[in-house]
Amino acid sequence: MLTVLKLTYKGNEAKDSTPFRWYGICAITYLGAMLASNKSLQWVNYPTQVLGKSCKPIPVMVLGVLLAKKKYPLVKYFCVLLIVLGVALFMYKESNKKVTADISTWSLGLGEILLLVSLTCDGLTGAVQERMRAEHHVQSHHMMFNINLWSIGILAISLLTTGEVFQFVSFCQRFPHVLLHILTFSLASAIGQNFIFMTVANFGPLTCSIITTTRKFFTILGSVLLFGNSLIARQWIGVAFVFTGLTLDSFFGKAKKKI
Repeated sequence: MLTVLKLTYKGNEAKDSTPFRWYGICAITYLGAMLASNKSLQWVNYPTQVLGKSCKPIPVMVLGVLLAKKKYPLVKYFCVLLIVLGVALFMYKESNKKVTADISTWSLGLGEILLLVSLTCDGLTGAVQERMRAEHHVQSHHMMFNINLWSIGILAISLLTTGEVFQFVSFCQRFPHVLLHILTFSLASAIGQNFIFMTVANFGPLTCSIITTTRKFFTILGSVLLFGNSLIARQWIGVAFVFTGLTLDSFFGKAKKKI
């Protein structure tokens, strides 16, 4: 709804020239990444999933180079690696050895494979968005509207095919108060997506992936500073890596623009 209203009042801008099917590809890879990531939680714990998804900028960069012919300076690779490594060190949580020992090797392997599939889909989404930016005039709210439109269609077919839509209706009938939570979540998500797609359209998917990867890091770091929680040495090293990577990326990015 927010996107429709936004599009209504932007008639004076140049039209989005991106083919509609490209948004469909983005929707498929986006949903694939989300599905594989959530499904992996059946075999790996949540800290492992968070740790795996913290590597998102790497496939976005690699597949952007391979599929979208995007070129980055060497220092960019170094900065992204520093940021990812820093977030991984900061977010890593040692698993309970007893619990880990009870999980079979196959289960761990399947969970990790699903995480790799999720990261690959993230990279494919970034590569398609990079091609869209390079070859067409892209508007952030058109991108948001069309990708969500495709996603709604795909999910609607999936829900009807699997019968989960009827389970959802039954659940809402038993717990009607959940509808308010769903509405609140949807509004917050829509507002957040505005900024995500504006970042993708104006600065590229790699920058967006770095922002979304480091947001949890800054949230936890903020709670540490505000509430006096303690960090171990490994986490402080991670903090140093992230800030070093972000600082170098900002410095060399500005230096390149001046040249």
